[in-house]
Amino acid sequence: MIRKLMQGAELYSKALNKKYQVSAAQLNCLLALHAHGPLPPSQIAKHMMVKSSTVTGVVDRLERKGLVKRVRNSPDRRIINIELTVTGRQLANHAPPPIQQKIINGLKRLPEKEIDQIVHGLSQLTDMLDVQDLEVE
Repeated sequence: MIRKLMQGAELYSKALNKKYQVSAAQLNCLLALHAHGPLPPSQIAKHMMVKSSTVTGVVDRLERKGLVKRVRNSPDRRIINIELTVTGRQLANHAPPPIQQKIINGLKRLPEKEIDQIVHGLSQLTDMLDVQDLEVE
């Protein structure tokens, strides 16, 4: 079952890359900027729930593709915001939701009892892997 979930996520990511030439992480970045407007990398990281260093690589790749640009709007040249280009905005408007949103939408259709069972099962899995106390960003 876990293998099937992981393969499903991988297939989703490959389909994204094939159709839109972006990875799942890049799509999440584009959608965060689309929803919240220009943001500093630290805020993008919070919306994506990743480390700032991860965002730097994602933004570098999106910038090379012409989907985002770095903008310095402050007298302090160290302050940089990332904003969508016209092409990036068009992609964000037409791209599918990230896989996490598909899961959330599916969970919303389930009765509370089934959600509780899923949470219980996932809690048991995290205990088995000894990652119950792992901090996820």
